Amino acid sequence: MNDVSFTPSTTIFEQREALLEEWTPEELVGRDQELQQYHAALQPVINNETPSNIFLYGKSGVGKTAATRYLLQALERDAMAVDGLDLHTVEINCDGLNSSYQAAVALVNELRDPASQISNTGYPQASVYQFLFDELDTVGGTVLIVLDEVDHIEDDSLLYKLPRARSNGDVTNAKLGVIGISNDLDFRNQLSSKVRSSLCEKEVSFSAYNANELKLVLEQRKEVAFQPDTLDDGVIEMCAAYGAKDSGDARQALDLLLEAGDLAREQKEEIVTEDHVQQARERLQTDQVIKGIKNYSEHGQYVLHALTHLAETGETPARTRDVVGAYEQIVREEGFDPVSERSVRDYLGELDQLGIISSTEINKGKGGGKFKHYELEQSLTSVRLGLSELLDSG
Repeated sequence: MNDVSFTPSTTIFEQREALLEEWTPEELVGRDQELQQYHAALQPVINNETPSNIFLYGKSGVGKTAATRYLLQALERDAMAVDGLDLHTVEINCDGLNSSYQAAVALVNELRDPASQISNTGYPQASVYQFLFDELDTVGGTVLIVLDEVDHIEDDSLLYKLPRARSNGDVTNAKLGVIGISNDLDFRNQLSSKVRSSLCEKEVSFSAYNANELKLVLEQRKEVAFQPDTLDDGVIEMCAAYGAKDSGDARQALDLLLEAGDLAREQKEEIVTEDHVQQARERLQTDQVIKGIKNYSEHGQYVLHALTHLAETGETPARTRDVVGAYEQIVREEGFDPVSERSVRDYLGELDQLGIISSTEINKGKGGGKFKHYELEQSLTSVRLGLSELLDSG
């Protein structure tokens, strides 16, 4: 392997980055209604008025973060031409920050220079809030605070404090607006009424993309990402159709188009075809299955391991009682107590919903009763890869 070398490839892609999540287009397509509502909610900022607090919600991959970056870039640009308007934006992603304390620390560090950062432990919460309010007053002007994936914050404290910071006298030099973005459609309903009334002054709901909207998104990215005449007719339509069918998630549709392009380049083809899209979908689905299994609960993985063992020994489709028996034997050999039969049934139901296994209901009539047969829906190879950490630790 000492003679391995890399040579640049100029076929297929012109600017591959245009298919990645962080790329912000010059114009956002397929979200006209949402953009109109969001634009109206941001209007007080350009009027140099106190900003509204805005709450965006919708499934992952429906354009909430992209719309925020797109509109805030335009707002920052246009604010420069307004006399007396001093606009600043600060954004954090709350994934991995499961408390108000941690989110407040992240905001403080976002506002401070690298030499003055604070640690994630060791300060009373009131002190961290005071650091935050002091930093906001130092910045002054109009400050928009973007809390992406805000549903990861498990307590209401920060979401109560920030929108009220000016009226409570915690901040005097800055006019604050909070933009909360949530993938959890029910998060809003879980908030206390006092938080909901202030954080959700203006709400914008992002619906799933339909196939036509996804086609607009993919066509726009295609023009930037690919060399001219490198996509067969039907490739964009197929990626859009799969994206709409799977979840209405633009990220999945873009990943599919990117993977199809990568496959064509791997295979030294000059044209991306519908066949590449099919291959890409199989590869991505396999990756998703493996990731889904790895993230599944330990006993759920043992239930899947039991069904996998039955499949390898030619004993599937298998009845629930057979899966339960195999599962109990496996966990006892590992030195664990098995969960109840009902829990095994619940795990089988979840695995069925996830598309990892499939079930068929058998009705034998009055004499034989009703029962279910289970078998693997995904390949043994991908299931075994998903279970590899569990199997290696055994």
